[in-house]
Amino acid sequence: MSDVDRRTFLGVTASAAAAMFVKPALVRGTRANSAIRVGLLGCGGRGTEDATNLLDTGGARVVALADLFPDQLDAAHATFDKLLQAKGYPALDAKQVFVGPHAYEQIAASREVDAIVIATPPYFHPQHLEAVVAAGKHVYLEKPVAVDVPGAKRVIEIAKRAQGKLSLDVGFQIRDCPPFVELVRRIHDGALGDLVCGEAYYLTGYIDRPPWPTASPAERRLRNWVHDRVLSGDIIVEQNIHVIDICNWVLQAHPLKVSATGGRQGRPADDGDCYGNYNAVFHYPGNVDVTFSSTQFAKGWWDVSERFFGTKGTAISPYTGPLGIWGDQPWQAPLVAQPPGQAAAFSVTGNFTSNLQYADPEKKKAFIESINSGSFHNQADKGAESALSCVMARTAAYTGREVTWDELMKSTEVWDAGLNLDKLR
Repeated sequence: MSDVDRRTFLGVTASAAAAMFVKPALVRGTRANSAIRVGLLGCGGRGTEDATNLLDTGGARVVALADLFPDQLDAAHATFDKLLQAKGYPALDAKQVFVGPHAYEQIAASREVDAIVIATPPYFHPQHLEAVVAAGKHVYLEKPVAVDVPGAKRVIEIAKRAQGKLSLDVGFQIRDCPPFVELVRRIHDGALGDLVCGEAYYLTGYIDRPPWPTASPAERRLRNWVHDRVLSGDIIVEQNIHVIDICNWVLQAHPLKVSATGGRQGRPADDGDCYGNYNAVFHYPGNVDVTFSSTQFAKGWWDVSERFFGTKGTAISPYTGPLGIWGDQPWQAPLVAQPPGQAAAFSVTGNFTSNLQYADPEKKKAFIESINSGSFHNQADKGAESALSCVMARTAAYTGREVTWDELMKSTEVWDAGLNLDKLR
């Protein structure tokens, strides 16, 4: 074989070998074509943040939008056109922008979409998830997965159809946040010894919403769904669920029973029907009790954290401030300062910093990698477990009595918003 022929042969062989190890998604060609094509269903603040985080991974581009309201859709359209242009991607195709009560079906049916972010009001999550999974799309489902027991069970059943075929992530980004991941790993490895008890709290300010004076009552409910207990699940299911999910994660179990109180004190009288505070005691296996408290009206202050006490030490995991383990096996994560002026908007925008600064980027990166690698996620069970844990506490507070997990799981009560989306005016 001549030197020229030898070099040609080796070059071809090397190219063929390299092709065998290229990710399948990259074989499509250009960077735009190789990126996971993402659709956003629900173009509010959190949904826009989720889709932006996916775009920022470098492995995804936003190609479709869907929302009930034209103004929300227009705002998101303008935002993503700018973001896509800055990254060298094509602008959104007007044919991939869907509006109205059937927009969720249209975006699910789009052949231009590989994965869909569901960031609609929680009441609609089971219905929208069913459409997306039936269409064969990967899905990033914002928390909570449902607002009632039948809804949570429905999500679990839908997820069974996706198992091994699609990635189904649930929006508990803290489970991918490096300092929290390391903390929980150490707890599971015995750094606290035998866990004895814990406490958790989500103390934050009021979520102000526009009055929408020209909107019908039905439209106003939907636009301000965070104030509506049926559409949101109430604050313990919609917002406080993050800390309850961390408790379940740390304790590797769901609570067996709960007693709770709560009320609307401190909230404006005309802002809907959600509670403004909860206080609860969750009883976990192994006689581990966790006290919990929350507010959503406090002025000038917010704080979110979990603390666990064991025979060998104490773990503290706040959103901002010292995070780590103190005791026989001490460990603390590097302290990251909270930027000035962030506190007031911290829990509303979803644009987290301090101890949570890598939570969203890592979560979204893991989602994209699961699709490209074929190692599909299915987080519905844990998402449903945490939603049900919060529904149990909500039920205890509403009824004024202790509620057990076994009793909760027998519930057939379906929450009905009483809305006709085709007739909002």
